[in-house]
Amino acid sequence: MKLDTQTIHALADRLENCQLQQQDTTKITDDHPDMDWDDAYAIQDEIRRRKVARGLRVIGLKSGLTSHAKMKQMGVNSPVFGFMTDDYAVPDGGECKVSELIHPKVEPEIAFVTKTELRGPGCHIGTVLAATDFVLPGIEVIDSRYRDFKFDLKSVVADNTSAARFVVGGQPMNVSDCDLRTVGVVMEKNGVPVAFGAGAAVLGHPAAAIAALANHLGARGECIPAGTLILSGGITEAVAVQAGDNITLRVQGMGSTSIRFV
Repeated sequence: MKLDTQTIHALADRLENCQLQQQDTTKITDDHPDMDWDDAYAIQDEIRRRKVARGLRVIGLKSGLTSHAKMKQMGVNSPVFGFMTDDYAVPDGGECKVSELIHPKVEPEIAFVTKTELRGPGCHIGTVLAATDFVLPGIEVIDSRYRDFKFDLKSVVADNTSAARFVVGGQPMNVSDCDLRTVGVVMEKNGVPVAFGAGAAVLGHPAAAIAALANHLGARGECIPAGTLILSGGITEAVAVQAGDNITLRVQGMGSTSIRFV
């Protein structure tokens, strides 16, 4: 680590205040170009600690940067990871207030719910599938606290990978009943299809993103507990939304889920 504890706390305070006050900021690596990955996750951990201290609960985990092409472009060989607290959850078909966000975008995802603990290292797709209770459609609302969505990877990790809101719904499906690589998704904005993809867009198989998360946590002495909801990563590019938009995600064999922006 390159940053001291005081700096980590100050950066966590800066980023979380941006979230709570709907204000953007320049990326933190502008001021701390030498910060490393441990620093980035330490800032995210401090944000999580503050939220839990205020009475919020961590109810899910998430993967980001799960496209091989994007990873190559960014010069990394692993996704990035974050957490979701209970105030991020939106009921299926529910409302999301744009006034509480800065510049929201939505991503179509396949959500996993575990039935047994997942612990790395050595976690792989087979381990994940054996530990999965079911999968279902999920829409993640991302909302980078950085100005104009301009950031580098260490900055976005510190910002809890732009996590803001999420919704899951549809028909839960057993992983043995589908090939998650070829499952098709369509995301609609106000009734018009705007994004199309298949599960293989996520690291070749969405379960690979869950395995990578388990291995990341294992290196930190942590695990994915049984009953955890995990968003496996965006299948398509993110789509910007504003008040009045209605987003619906349809996943082959799993039905649909939706969210309204007001």
